[in-house]
Amino acid sequence: MRRLWECKDWGKYIDWECRSGIRLRFEKGVDPEVKRACTEFVWWLREEYEFPIRVPIYFKASRQLKVKEPEETASGIFGGPFDLHEEPYIRIAAGDYEELLEENFEGDYQRAKDNALAATLHSIAHELSHYFRWIKDHEAWCELEDRSKYERQAVYYASEIVRDYADVVDHP
Repeated sequence: MRRLWECKDWGKYIDWECRSGIRLRFEKGVDPEVKRACTEFVWWLREEYEFPIRVPIYFKASRQLKVKEPEETASGIFGGPFDLHEEPYIRIAAGDYEELLEENFEGDYQRAKDNALAATLHSIAHELSHYFRWIKDHEAWCELEDRSKYERQAVYYASEIVRDYADVVDHP
């Protein structure tokens, strides 16, 4: 069960008209294979889950993203405004595909490719888990100075969602 990601009545959290869904934006330089895999994954997510407040996902060609704290980086960032009426955003670093491909290669190219792409898909699902927590527990989200309490939950859900996707995706 994917309780964080699912809801029978989003109206109890959102009682106003707003744009919904996921939008993807790829920076020039993002590997075409990463772009294809992310697009297919998000198409599948749209079929499986509802995204009640529009969330654009920006894919950067860099290996890591800079975080507010100096010298700290991340592979993904969820930006959830304090005002729930404002649209959030997600940024994903997608520039490490070739490096991940090389790290995962042990004689089986398809397996290395799947593992390298799964890392990026995991980042998407991880940040989307923060998106759903931001909607469902907005006041607590905004009051927390340290949102790391949600990290374990996001890792769990991301792993489960990517595993669900892997169970249904066709491999060439």
